[in-house]
Amino acid sequence: MKIMEPDKSPIVIGCDHAAYSLKEKIKSFLMQMEIHVQDVGTFSEDSVDYPDFGIKAASMVSRGSFKRGILLCGTGIGMSMVANRFPNVRAALCSNIFSATMSRRHNNANLLTLGSRVIGEKLALEIVKVWLSAGFDQGRHKRRVDQFDRIDNINV
Repeated sequence: MKIMEPDKSPIVIGCDHAAYSLKEKIKSFLMQMEIHVQDVGTFSEDSVDYPDFGIKAASMVSRGSFKRGILLCGTGIGMSMVANRFPNVRAALCSNIFSATMSRRHNNANLLTLGSRVIGEKLALEIVKVWLSAGFDQGRHKRRVDQFDRIDNINV
């Protein structure tokens, strides 16, 4: 696998109260890499409803306002579920380097979700770096991603 430079396109980021501290560290890490960050909140550790912030960020990725996004909550599960309700969003909950890499290479994930109560700061920053650096392998993977992207246009 070739090592690529991190994608420096702007990122939208959001979290709930449980992940506020980790979001701030990731935001600082991204800004150190000279990546513009649009923070949609929350902006404190006061209790909030995570869907409010997941909806804000995922809708921006869905509309194409941002190529990629990052969402955080206590486990990452809730944010992942919210984000994947939006057309054109392929959110991946990652808690290790391999999953982060493969979410990009094989699934072309455009929204990373992380659980602040599941992983520590050091691992979170490594996951973000790898996720931003991994490219999409295309080929047979593109055909498969196209299959589930078509679900957005199915009336059930």
